[in-house]
Amino acid sequence: MNLIVQGRSVAQRHLETLARMTGATGVARIGPVAFRLADAHEREGVAAYCEGAQLDYGFVAPQARLADFRLVAFDMDSTVITIECVDELGELAGVKDEVAAITAAAMRGDIEYKESLRRRVALLAGLPESALERVYVERLRLTAGMEALMARLQGLDTRTMLVSGGFTYFTDRLQARLGFDQTASNVLEIVDGRLTGRLVGAVLDADGKAAALRAARDALGLAPAQVLAIGDGANDLVMMAEAGVSVAYRAKPLVREKATFCLNYVGLDGVLALFP
Repeated sequence: MNLIVQGRSVAQRHLETLARMTGATGVARIGPVAFRLADAHEREGVAAYCEGAQLDYGFVAPQARLADFRLVAFDMDSTVITIECVDELGELAGVKDEVAAITAAAMRGDIEYKESLRRRVALLAGLPESALERVYVERLRLTAGMEALMARLQGLDTRTMLVSGGFTYFTDRLQARLGFDQTASNVLEIVDGRLTGRLVGAVLDADGKAAALRAARDALGLAPAQVLAIGDGANDLVMMAEAGVSVAYRAKPLVREKATFCLNYVGLDGVLALFP
């Protein structure tokens, strides 16, 4: 296997130690903060060492390529973008602490997502519709490396989808901005220019996200091994399980435990180091 090591800073001593630990036969720089250790063997202690050194790592088959994936599904909040949109709306409504506490509990898996979303949206009742635009224009930022990853996927003609437990207001604009092939998310009810505190239609929860990925995968006639899913929260786990390979991005402990790979320190373009 190739051991891919990347981080905010990768010291030579880290590479030398990991080469000794894994019996790697060579080390090559493959990016500004990414290195490939060839012919490496998975050994106990590598995970703990990389965690202590604040390094992202992954054992990857030498022949693996990004082009192997014909469908890539992304979560939105805290994955494609750096914020949780509902938390930012909560701040504008004067209830950010209450909303953020529910969000954190849901992402850890302490509260069932569908119930958590209804409770958070209810706290937004009366907020003017203009607050959505304020969050998008003033606060929403793309995660580092997202544009580079999307450009590469589009160059490969890989199908991309944005699957979010958040809101269509944001997924629609990100689809236009980044070029996602399809999206799935929740619809906020707005009456007379204000949020009612309710959603329109069924809640897209963890099972709904998984169903959306599964439907797209099956429509394309793909095997799970041809699908990559990227997320950060507990409500992404069922969706990630539908993919042959999953990446936990700056994720909660439960998600890191279940994912194929974790990116805790580098941006989403770290996927390009794992799969050239």
